Amino acid sequence: MAESANDPRDWVNVLAEVPLFSGLGTRHLKKVAGLGRIRRIHEGARVIRSGEPGDSLYVVLDGEVTVGRKGLSALTLGNGSFFGELALIDGGPRTATVVAKTPLVCLTIGRAPFLKLLRSEPAIAVTLLEELSARLRAMQTSSA
Repeated sequence: MAESANDPRDWVNVLAEVPLFSGLGTRHLKKVAGLGRIRRIHEGARVIRSGEPGDSLYVVLDGEVTVGRKGLSALTLGNGSFFGELALIDGGPRTATVVAKTPLVCLTIGRAPFLKLLRSEPAIAVTLLEELSARLRAMQTSSA
């Protein structure tokens, strides 16, 4: 991986493909990416544990993770997938355990700087609310 890959701003195009951020323009994507930190995780390592406090979002840049939730089949997520979005918004406990299935490179965005950005750029907050609402509606429709 190129040395410049350590700069989160290099991942704007990846964030544009993440449904949570896909409605944002380039200027806002750059601001969100600028909050991020690149994190490398070894295969088999637990990334997050269900029930633990959460304070960050993870975007999978390279690799795969297994997401396990009590009573549900495990899911595999790969490049461009994300998890931890609820903790990013509300800081509540994690709802799943996520383990690196392969060596993993993630962009992580912490809650405190993200909330500060939302306060200074309310248009980002509106776009995220629209996306989260759409996801909630889709879940309700599929379970009806």
